[in-house]
Amino acid sequence: MSARGSVVVIGSGLGGLAVAVRLAASGLSVLVLEKGATPGGRAAPVVRGGFTFDAGPTVVTAPFLFDELFELAGRRREERVQFLPVRPFYRLFDVRGSRLDCGPDLDALLEQIRQLNPADREGCLALLDASRAIFQRAWPLAQRPFLTLGDMVRILPDLWRMKAYRTVYSYVSRLLRDDFLRRCFSFHPLFLGGNPLEVPAIYALIHELERTWGVWYPRGGMGALVHALVQLLEELGGRLQCGREVVEILVERGRAVGVRLRDGSTVRADAVVADVDPAHLYLHLLPPDRRSWLNTLRFRHLARYSMSLFIVYFATDRTYAESELAHHNIVFGPRYQGLLRDIFRARRLPEDFSLYVHMPTRTDPSVAPPGCATFYVLAPVPNLAAPVDWEHVAPRYREGLLRFLEERFLPDLRRHLLFVHHVDPRHFARAYNTHLGTGFTLQPVFTQSAWFRPHNRSGALRGLYLVGAGTHPGPGLPGVLLSARITQALVEEELSR
Repeated sequence: MSARGSVVVIGSGLGGLAVAVRLAASGLSVLVLEKGATPGGRAAPVVRGGFTFDAGPTVVTAPFLFDELFELAGRRREERVQFLPVRPFYRLFDVRGSRLDCGPDLDALLEQIRQLNPADREGCLALLDASRAIFQRAWPLAQRPFLTLGDMVRILPDLWRMKAYRTVYSYVSRLLRDDFLRRCFSFHPLFLGGNPLEVPAIYALIHELERTWGVWYPRGGMGALVHALVQLLEELGGRLQCGREVVEILVERGRAVGVRLRDGSTVRADAVVADVDPAHLYLHLLPPDRRSWLNTLRFRHLARYSMSLFIVYFATDRTYAESELAHHNIVFGPRYQGLLRDIFRARRLPEDFSLYVHMPTRTDPSVAPPGCATFYVLAPVPNLAAPVDWEHVAPRYREGLLRFLEERFLPDLRRHLLFVHHVDPRHFARAYNTHLGTGFTLQPVFTQSAWFRPHNRSGALRGLYLVGAGTHPGPGLPGVLLSARITQALVEEELSR
């Protein structure tokens, strides 16, 4: 054990690995305990017969946050894993046949908008200017903890200036008239588990974030990035143990002093960092006598949870090089607002769908054998609060998605399929212990952001910390990596006393 102290990290998602690397680099003894058979959490790859599929996150933005982790150990990230630029950032389609490529070339974007609706050219420029202004105010706020109400009160003027009282969709709609363009410039909150009709306009900053640092993809898939981080952790003296599920936080005199595992064994430590769904932490991992009525009320009845996901992974013996599909694609269905209300508010599975289609072989052919392609197709669906019988619905839903893709983008798809696998909300509950099988834990609405979000340093127990999508600053890889930076500083501050 390090003389500086020891830390147990629960979960090896990207947040857990990032905070573990940071703590190990500072000289602490770090042990990461992972429930699954392989590291990475939702970023763990699915590998089948020479094909590599990203199971969860697929978009790398703010790549310097990964670079930081390697630099802490005197290494260079590009020597371990290469980031490939993705062009365009996204290709967006709708049922009318409209198409828009979003990328770094502003002139090309404006020309496409001129062809779609000339009246929206100025609105697009105004939106990108607003995104830049919001980004400049919000980015510094995402890099510091919000542990007291005073922390929140002090930023209220900034929140007002960033139009936090408006939603992303309403803000975009004030500047753009065309329905398709409104969808194109407001969909990003869905990548964070949020409803564009409810998430605050602060999240319009994503446009500027992508334009500033680009959109990237790790060569070999997200699993290659996970592997590089695990290797880095071990070089720093940290340890990772897979197949080790934590079932309880050990508590002595109001302080977290370790964890109990499913096999009954215990691991003691000076601090515990949880890279888990906060609802699972506060409702199940804390001992019964430490579960406050307030947290029980909050996470069982008051919290607003993200949607879940239905994902189909498939491989083909054809590259589909002639397809309209790019690397990252958004395919809007006939409805937008109605679809979102069904998923988030009415808690019912719509008959129609909108899709995110990930075709990584466009950028990195190495994730499939020569002459083949891999795909990951995601449909946002209600979480398990909805009365959907997935045992019976899932096969039919999968076939509907494949049929749509075959008719629209991938001719003779089912004749060229080599592998098909799908997951539904039950998978997220079982594999990741997410409450209600959510895809992103808590929605990033205003009342669940900053001080209102579960804090990086728990108020329930001394020595207990949170990292990942469920804590501040929130979901998305930049948010997860910033949470690791914040949590590292808080752990070190306490252990240095």
